[in-house]
Amino acid sequence: MKHTLRVDFHTHIISEDFLNLAKKYNDDRWPVLEHTCDCGAKIMIKGKNFRDITNQTWDIEERLKDMDKEGIDIQVLSPIPVTFSYWAEPEQGLEMARFQNDFIASIVKECPERFIGLGTVPLQNVDLAIEEMKRAVDELGLKGLEIGSNINGKNLDDESLDRFFQAANDLEVPLFVHPWATLGRERMPRHNFMYMVGMPSETALAAGSIMMSGMLDKYPNLKLCFAHGGGSLPYLLPRMDKGWNVWPHIRKTEHPPSHYAKKLYYDSLVYDENNLQFMIDRFGVDHIIAGSDYPFLLREAPSGKVVDKVEKLSDEEKAKIHGKNAIEFLNLNIEDYVQREMERTVK
Repeated sequence: MKHTLRVDFHTHIISEDFLNLAKKYNDDRWPVLEHTCDCGAKIMIKGKNFRDITNQTWDIEERLKDMDKEGIDIQVLSPIPVTFSYWAEPEQGLEMARFQNDFIASIVKECPERFIGLGTVPLQNVDLAIEEMKRAVDELGLKGLEIGSNINGKNLDDESLDRFFQAANDLEVPLFVHPWATLGRERMPRHNFMYMVGMPSETALAAGSIMMSGMLDKYPNLKLCFAHGGGSLPYLLPRMDKGWNVWPHIRKTEHPPSHYAKKLYYDSLVYDENNLQFMIDRFGVDHIIAGSDYPFLLREAPSGKVVDKVEKLSDEEKAKIHGKNAIEFLNLNIEDYVQREMERTVK
């Protein structure tokens, strides 16, 4: 019986010995890891607790235990978005990116049959970002990059970022877009709305900026996957199409936004089978990738749980979302990974 590969595309990791740039540069805006016990830590920013994390965030053995328990063959590892630090001086941002890329590459090297790595780059300086993208992929063997949804308030279609996207297109480096520094965050100090409302709205704005810009016509090899099911984008698409139709002066594309929405990819982290079915209707099965946000509180457990609840999906379509789409998005060979997993599970 052929193995159904299960890939969790959306997971985060941080080094237990995370570097302390706040101390090095005497700047408390840098995220710092403050261990509270063997099983957890706080990410501190400006002397305040930004978020609590568990040792699953850095302990590979704990991570592997969870994967085995939940039936996940492979995790795609990416940095925690607050560490993007696009606000920093470019050379300091490069230092942060290099540290994380080296760390993630070391974890993949330690356990290549279970992990695939995504890197990060200092997008506050496009030249340094392109240089580090090449190092991350060519020297470290990472299979793509995670980038933020905006760069110091600049949307992803800002002309200052164009050369970066051209390089990603030319080098065929897949990009995972994760919300950070969300719009309206000054209005969301209560109820944890930054996570529940801010992030989905931010993601829709990031995706909309890409779709409306003409970038996907200009760079046909550009691959982008948006976190959290694209946020509120699926619901907003008809309104975006309407705007594109009634305001011809804003058009930069030959086709309406919904045409380009089908060229993007999205993780499946929407928690509800009706929402996932709505995404499938909007974008198609081939562009949805299972992802859980492991190991944070808002994660889906196990990854792809909601995929199995969608009644209209065939086994073949579920297999695409569970693993095949992720591997193909990352420009890898699905048969190689299926064979590898079959050999691993037999051992």
